[in-house]
Amino acid sequence: MNDIKRIVLTGGPCAGKTTALVRVIEHFSSLGYKVFTIPEVPTMFTQSGMDYLTKNKDFFYEGEKATLEIQLALEDKFMRMAEAYSGPCIIVCDRGAMDISAYMAPELWDELTRAVGTSTAELRDGRYDAILHLVSAADGAEQFYTTSNNSSRNEPADERGLEIARMLDKRVIEAWTGHSHLRVINNHENFEHKLNRVLKEISNVLGIPQPIEEERKYIVEITGELPDAIESDITQTYLVAEPGCEVRLRRRAWNGKFVNVHTTKKRISDTEQLETERQVSNNLYQSLLQQADPYRQTIHKTRRSFIWKGQFFELDMFSSPRRGLIILETKGIVEGEDVKFPPFIKVVEEITGNTSYFNYNLALR
Repeated sequence: MNDIKRIVLTGGPCAGKTTALVRVIEHFSSLGYKVFTIPEVPTMFTQSGMDYLTKNKDFFYEGEKATLEIQLALEDKFMRMAEAYSGPCIIVCDRGAMDISAYMAPELWDELTRAVGTSTAELRDGRYDAILHLVSAADGAEQFYTTSNNSSRNEPADERGLEIARMLDKRVIEAWTGHSHLRVINNHENFEHKLNRVLKEISNVLGIPQPIEEERKYIVEITGELPDAIESDITQTYLVAEPGCEVRLRRRAWNGKFVNVHTTKKRISDTEQLETERQVSNNLYQSLLQQADPYRQTIHKTRRSFIWKGQFFELDMFSSPRRGLIILETKGIVEGEDVKFPPFIKVVEEITGNTSYFNYNLALR
């Protein structure tokens, strides 16, 4: 049976999902993959008479319940079709089940999932292989923001509409936070760069070797209040591995929840590496800790993730082994593109490419 990957393309309003989906189909079809696509179910429902802004609670509940049921049914049917297909294939979902939760109160979402016979943990953590969140143009690329390309969109095309779009963008990220392969795709001055990042992330999931790229990293100081950020505690342990291979075991905790991820990075040439990730259970996590590299300490840090002007940042505050060290990192910034530093961050030193500050080396005893 094929190892079929199920990938979600999501994001806030006017993020470029439709264009990205077309590019994904073209690119991976040319590489010999059959690309199955799941349409955006809420749009189908809106076009068929559903009103997600209704004040009729019973109507809203039945509509959202039906939306979730049809979403899961479509995905399951396409998975069966993919399993019957003889060649390599992938399933790309135009939004996934957890997107639905971003548009309602948590209590109602819990009620809906129970009624359908599922749960947040099952839908978020175990159903999809990767979540690619494209940041809304309303955050950092306002000149390209429009509602005219989607008749089902409800937010107004003015400053209030931009604020609503940014809020929805962050809600969707929060809904998927905890998935082991959530990637946030920045806005760029050139939209082509955004599309290329989508192709790169899917290639990683499929195990296609990718060029080695360095994230922009900086030692910083915090000079003001951070915006709405997702905060989590990270425990990172390096395991014994063969030469040229880095094996990392990471536990991420937030709001009393835990996600454990086993990551292997293997350099296959001077310019390419292969990276694989898998989520592991708590029992397997404890077992794998027995393979900890004795020459490296465990890293403990608090991470705050946020979007600023269309760029996604991760702010790591180390408690060990380098207590007090604060590193700001942003991914997907191409060569020649400026980093849009927030006003509440003071850059002390750029450390992009400085191997002394790689987590792998910071952990050395």
